[in-house]
Amino acid sequence: MAADALPPPRGLIAHFTRHKTLANIVLVMLICAGLAAMPRLRAQFFPDSIVEEVTVSVVWDGAGAEDVDRAIVQVLEPSLLVVEGVEATESRATEGVARITLEFEPGWDMGRAVDDVEAALTLAGDLPEDAETPEVTRGVWRDTVTDVVITGPLSVEQLGRLADELVVRLYAVGVTRTTVQGLAAPETLVEVPAVNMIAHDVTMAEIAAVIGAEASTLPAGDVAGGAARVRTGQEKRDAAQIAALVLRSQTDGTKLTVGDVARIRVEGVDRARAYYVGGDPAMTINVARSDKGDAIALQHEVEAAVAEMELTLPHGVTIDLIRTRSDQITQRLQLLLKNGAMGLGLVLVLLFLFLNARTAFWVAMGIPTSMMAAIAAMYVAGMTINMISLFAL
Repeated sequence: MAADALPPPRGLIAHFTRHKTLANIVLVMLICAGLAAMPRLRAQFFPDSIVEEVTVSVVWDGAGAEDVDRAIVQVLEPSLLVVEGVEATESRATEGVARITLEFEPGWDMGRAVDDVEAALTLAGDLPEDAETPEVTRGVWRDTVTDVVITGPLSVEQLGRLADELVVRLYAVGVTRTTVQGLAAPETLVEVPAVNMIAHDVTMAEIAAVIGAEASTLPAGDVAGGAARVRTGQEKRDAAQIAALVLRSQTDGTKLTVGDVARIRVEGVDRARAYYVGGDPAMTINVARSDKGDAIALQHEVEAAVAEMELTLPHGVTIDLIRTRSDQITQRLQLLLKNGAMGLGLVLVLLFLFLNARTAFWVAMGIPTSMMAAIAAMYVAGMTINMISLFAL
């Protein structure tokens, strides 16, 4: 009995086996797609876990936690819970402060969310008279790329100016999320002992009103059809000028000044926090990225800006980059390439031992082809180069 004839080959694989060049064309297309997608993949340390939040804060001085919860949180929360897009809420009442955090759905329009929250606050019940106006704050997601340290034998004020200059340089090349640490705005403190207020029959509110009225100039109209604006008065913010402000004129013709009842002192830019490298003061600039930023690209921009600024630095001042996460990503990429090349070499050796050269070559081409295909698929899917995806590759 004659053997039954085999059915003709069908399907996608059969088409590849019958066609002489189709497999090679697909191989070249996968490699080209991977090479084209590789420079477009964003790099980061870990996959982004973005939580879109809006926080509502209300200050009520002198109120206990229970009063804050009853009179503020329980009044505002029902209106905020019905805001569209809210996924979860968290409320916290402490002494003098109420804070309600709203978590929105991933990808929600946060500009619209802030507007909706502000509209909900206007529809909520009345708050206590002494409570301040609710403050709406939108959370901004950021991921640290590197920290820049500026140090040298200069004063804190001079280092602060250098830090500001570097921030301007970074902003010019597109690095916009920077935070300067190590200095604070100068602050003038007016301390009024209670015994002085009693002796001179003056209140803190009166002192604050006099200082506030003289601290800023006042608008007085405009000229040239609004092309220029006129302001009257003179800002008095120096300690000596504040001390000379007149609270009232006495019956004997003398004047009671702020300096007669209060102690005035000015705290410098290093009052809150100070950094040192050895014995020299230092400034740090935290450079962060948004959820669309590339850590390696931002790192290169920072390095270029620092290298350009180093040419104009005073003697003894240095700029160093620390806690650089992109270095770890780059090292993992190099390790990936090294392991891939080693694996390809071992496969080639084994294939050439048991197969002829032509067959071994085409079998070995599957390693870089699969790598390039995976990179192209990652780009299409919106994935990034990070520690987890590198481990998977």
